[in-house]
Amino acid sequence: MDSHLDLNYNYTDYDNTTSVNFNSDEVVYHNPTTTCFTEVICLLLLVINVIICLLGLGGNGVVIWIAGVGMKRSVNTTWYLSLAVSDFIFCACLPFNIAHGVTSDWIFGLFMCKFTSFVMFLNMFSSIFLLVIISMDRCIVVMFPVWAQNHRTIGKASVLIVLAWIVAAILSIPSIIYRDVQKHLGISQCINNYSSSKYSHRFIALSRFVTGFFIPFILIIICYTVIILRLRATQMAKSNKPFKIMTALILTFFLCWLPYHTFVLIELNGTFHKEVIILGMKIGTTFATANSFLNPVLYVFMGNDFRKKFRSSILSKIENAIGEDGRTISRYLSRSSSVDARASTHI
Repeated sequence: MDSHLDLNYNYTDYDNTTSVNFNSDEVVYHNPTTTCFTEVICLLLLVINVIICLLGLGGNGVVIWIAGVGMKRSVNTTWYLSLAVSDFIFCACLPFNIAHGVTSDWIFGLFMCKFTSFVMFLNMFSSIFLLVIISMDRCIVVMFPVWAQNHRTIGKASVLIVLAWIVAAILSIPSIIYRDVQKHLGISQCINNYSSSKYSHRFIALSRFVTGFFIPFILIIICYTVIILRLRATQMAKSNKPFKIMTALILTFFLCWLPYHTFVLIELNGTFHKEVIILGMKIGTTFATANSFLNPVLYVFMGNDFRKKFRSSILSKIENAIGEDGRTISRYLSRSSSVDARASTHI
């Protein structure tokens, strides 16, 4: 079997209701005999996806409103606004897959089959690329504070965001090419069809792991290592506030996406039992989905002192979390500039 879960959140490529054989010229189906409501794990994951969808739409909607309208525009709010937009679009597509999970029948046509899969990978790539850009931004602020104060602008940040989205869209194109709707015995399934190319499945899976997980992880680790060493050497930062929200966002992303990529690689190896891979892909996919609603939660609980959170509104919590990062970096830039200025007078 050479089927692959293309981040379809109802597992139609890899569940026990539909079996697709792409190693032969003919696609063979086994008629579904059960629905999601008859399987405990499937029903549980379906409920979790509904909760994720509702919380993701609400939470990211609030972040978009606060960062886009309620706060003064800055480089930091531009980063977080783009992340929230990516997660909001992702959550807006979840109802299609939730409906598919309930009915076990894809009723939305070929365009939506391709589009929903494209959007989901667009979210994955755009989120991790933005996290890499933000990590590099933090690194530049720490290493070259004077240059950052003079050249770190909203316009340049917007250009980087647009480039990140363009690259993410390009890397998500395979979802448009290989996603297909197949119908058998009156039941439609939105699946991956790699029958036209023998090595497409393996190449796409590996390329997504490398470009959407491994390389970004290495770049982020390098940036944070440089930041930590610099701060320890200069002893200019007595608090980790400028970086704690970003650290939480990055850790959350990798913890949410690690199970998915792990089981994708295991599935390529083909040594594990099919049922184990099926269950692992279901759980891994749900973890990946959860990342889109966790970001607003982090904005709320990673703001100012936790006790103060209970005395303020939800909107104020998110605004404080987003604004705190920018205010602390601004103070760091000002302090670094003054230190560099004093140093230059002695040369």
